[in-house]
Amino acid sequence: MTPIHSALVHAAVHVPAGRQSAAEAEELFRRRNPGLGLPPGVLEHMYGLRQRTVAPPEDQPSDLAARAARTVLAESGTDARDVDLLLFAGILADYEEPATAHVVADKIGVAAPVMDLKNACNGVLNALEVADAFVRAGRYRRVLVTTGEVSTRESRWHEPVGDRAEALSALPSLSTGDMGSALLVEASARPGVLGARFFANSRGWPAATLPNAYADHRRLGRLRIDSARLAASFDGLPERIRAAVGELGVKAGDFDLVCVHQPSVPFTRLVCEWIGVDPDRVLATFPDHGNVATNTIPLQLATALREGRLRRGDLVGLFGFASGASAGVVVCEW
Repeated sequence: MTPIHSALVHAAVHVPAGRQSAAEAEELFRRRNPGLGLPPGVLEHMYGLRQRTVAPPEDQPSDLAARAARTVLAESGTDARDVDLLLFAGILADYEEPATAHVVADKIGVAAPVMDLKNACNGVLNALEVADAFVRAGRYRRVLVTTGEVSTRESRWHEPVGDRAEALSALPSLSTGDMGSALLVEASARPGVLGARFFANSRGWPAATLPNAYADHRRLGRLRIDSARLAASFDGLPERIRAAVGELGVKAGDFDLVCVHQPSVPFTRLVCEWIGVDPDRVLATFPDHGNVATNTIPLQLATALREGRLRRGDLVGLFGFASGASAGVVVCEW
C-alpha cells in the first residue's frame, strides 16, 4: 500500500484595494487625541509601516476568505465539490455562532464538513498541522484552509485625554491590515509537509488581548498590545523552534524560501535572528500591507509563487510567533 502524505499545493490571497498611509492614520489619531502630541512619522519609525490595506466597510472576514478561496480553487483546477474539509483559521469572525467556516463554504459552494480553528496569528500554521494529520490518517484527501481578517476595524482612535501610556498601547492597532487568504492541502504519494512543531508559553497571554464583546461588554473593541511584554512572552521559544528544525533533519540554511510572521519590521528582524535566517531572504510584506495577522504567511507564499521565487521541490520553512504566547514551524517540500 502506497503511504499517504500531504502536500501544500497552492496559496492565494485577496488583497483589498483600499489603502491608508501611515501618515493618514497618524493624522486621524492626532485629530481625535489632540492632547497627546503624537510626533509625525512614528508608525514608520517604530514599526516600519508605510501603508496598510483596508477592506470596504461592508466586507466581513468570510467575504475576504471566500474571494481568496475561489482564486486558489480556480488556479489549482479544483472544483469546490471536491473539497473534503474546509477550515477557517482567522482571529476575527463573522459570528460567534455558527462557525465562520460555514459562511465561507456556503459562499464558494463547498458541501464538505467544516470547522473554525483559532490560535491568534498562528491559526493558519495550526490549520496546516491539522490538515496534514487528517490527510495522513486517510480521513480527508483535500483540505481547504481559509482565513480573513478585518483588523483595521479594531484600530483605537480615541484614548483617555493625556494618557500617553494608553496611547502607546494603541499604536500597534494602527498598523494592522485587512486581507483574505487560502491554502490547499492534498493527499500526495510524495512527502510534502515534512513535519510541524508547536510550543507555548501560555502565561504570556495578557501581553496582547482583544476581549470578546459577548463575554465582556465593558471592554468592547479594545485591542491592547504591550509590545515589550509580548516580546518577553516568547522567552525560551526560539531555542525550542531551532531545536525542532534540527529534529526535522533541516538546517536554517537549507531552506529555499523562509516565511515568518510579520507584525512589524523590527519584530521580523528579531524572528529572523531567533531562527538563524538572514532577513534579506524573507519577503517583506509588512511595510505595504501592515500586520495582516493570520494572512501573513499565506501572503508570502502567494507572493513568492507570483514572482517565480517558489517552485516545485523547493524546501520551505514557515515560522510563526503569536500572542498567547505560541511558536510554531511547518517544514514542507513544495
